[in-house]
Amino acid sequence: MNKPVYKELLDAGVHFGHMRKKWNPKMRPFIFMEKRGIHIIDLNRTIERMEEAGQAMKQIAKSGRKIMFVATKKQARDIVKEAAESINMPFVTDRWLGGMMTNFSTIRKSVKKMHSIEKMLSDGTAASITKKERLTLSREQAKLDKVFGGIANLNRLPAAIFIVDIHHEHIAIAESNKLGLRTFAMVDTNSDPNLVDFPIPANDDASKSIKTVTNYLVGCIKEGLSERKQAKPEKQAAPVAAPAAPNAEAK
Repeated sequence: MNKPVYKELLDAGVHFGHMRKKWNPKMRPFIFMEKRGIHIIDLNRTIERMEEAGQAMKQIAKSGRKIMFVATKKQARDIVKEAAESINMPFVTDRWLGGMMTNFSTIRKSVKKMHSIEKMLSDGTAASITKKERLTLSREQAKLDKVFGGIANLNRLPAAIFIVDIHHEHIAIAESNKLGLRTFAMVDTNSDPNLVDFPIPANDDASKSIKTVTNYLVGCIKEGLSERKQAKPEKQAAPVAAPAAPNAEAK
């Protein structure tokens, strides 16, 4: 597993925190200094936490479980969506609906409805309805896809969740903690790192910073997926142990 590069993080502005007046005192261990009223994050601590999070994510992926990516902030949406799609992981980048995790069975009904409309529009079932009704169905499908498209293939709760900005995604964090999901997140100086299992101190407002941290974690997940893929043929090829020969002295 590659080590995060200090200079790369520096160039991406990962070290820029919020203004001092907005800080959360619980972030003190991760702050290097204050400069012109702005807190500067200690990138050595960031690297440590990125490695810890990356290793844990790698093991989750290797076990075949899912990690949900969540980022509804404008500057993070496209980055996180692209990252999640590259490793076939579920994502939420439009908006987090209350109950997305805690009321998962109801959410699944909406996803099934979306799949049903998609099927009607694609297999000719909707050919018999009027043009206006078809247009209404298309609009409803687009609306559902915007909100639920990223979790369309998620049949059960994920094992973990990765969040960009826990201050912004506080509902997602609360639901994940309530369900005991493992939580990973980029945590800026205005947030409480104790709300997350694996907090990564980092600038969660700049797109370059978000992309740098997210891409590193995706690389770790890819390693886990690759190791899982390699392990399958080895498991299948393992010779079956021959049954033990009966004891000749046994009567």
